[in-house]
Amino acid sequence: MVPIVIPQKKREKPGAERESDMPQHRRERGREADAQLRRHANGVSLAAMILATLLGVALAVALRSRPAAAVAAAFGGSLLGLYLLFAIKIARQWERAIVLRFGKFVGLRGPGLFAIVPVVDTVSHLIDQRVRVTDVTAESALTRDTVPVNVDAIVFWTVWDAEKSVLEVADYFDAVSLSAQTALREAIGRHQLAEMITEREKLGHELQAILDEKTNPWGITVHSVEIRDVKIPPELEDAMSRQAQAERERQARIILGTAETEIAARFVTAGEEYRDRPVALHLRAMNMLYEAIKEKGSMVIVPSSAVETMGLGGLSGLTALGKSDGGAEGGGSPAQS
Repeated sequence: MVPIVIPQKKREKPGAERESDMPQHRRERGREADAQLRRHANGVSLAAMILATLLGVALAVALRSRPAAAVAAAFGGSLLGLYLLFAIKIARQWERAIVLRFGKFVGLRGPGLFAIVPVVDTVSHLIDQRVRVTDVTAESALTRDTVPVNVDAIVFWTVWDAEKSVLEVADYFDAVSLSAQTALREAIGRHQLAEMITEREKLGHELQAILDEKTNPWGITVHSVEIRDVKIPPELEDAMSRQAQAERERQARIILGTAETEIAARFVTAGEEYRDRPVALHLRAMNMLYEAIKEKGSMVIVPSSAVETMGLGGLSGLTALGKSDGGAEGGGSPAQS
């Protein structure tokens, strides 16, 4: 028998956490830490250091007959490798590198490969200039009509001037996040609950204008602010639901009363039309009876007063009398003959 081995799924460590499950603030911090590590070394500089070191070793082996030259070649290769390790830098297409010389800003570098003078120059930051998204939450903020709400929003922003974002503010990510949260609370306090629910786009434009005015001096532009959700307490939701139901019932009763009033007015108008026209009234009554009894097998009970008013009794009597006279004449003719 051949044993069958079923591969098991790789278990994640208890402390491991996927990037998609991390809070947005922690993801940004992780990206910033990765950028800070790439400021010091990268794959290109490491490869250049290895090649320079190997070249120095190869020269030392070739010059082994001359010990002093061999040592100098090996030492020179090592120094060149260290220089290239810290001199060659690389910035991605969406990044700009802030270069400082003895602590003073000298310019932006990148994207792509660029070189600095080690010890003299340093790359302080790698600024991501793509559109970024920041989650903003205002919990238990009071509206203008004193209703506690929880509002979730998304801020889309971009660093358009890498120099200002580093020189004008210490931590531009925290500055944008906290400014957006403060502006959101201020906007909530200036609007009523109904306005926040029905006019989210207007509120987003107002927040975008406030944040853009504040962040422009930092070299940051806020493109838009979108309100994702407005949460209210469950008790208030129930009260609003009951209020909406009561409003619907009130409108239904108003519509029903209006219909009854219009019907009564039409009946009054019809009565005025039939008051001096008895023939028209009789014709209308007969038409109603005809509509009621035209179905096969139907039976209609009509009050005697209605029959007398329409003259249906006399009409029926004349019809019956005519039928009886015709029958008598038809029956006597054979006797005479």
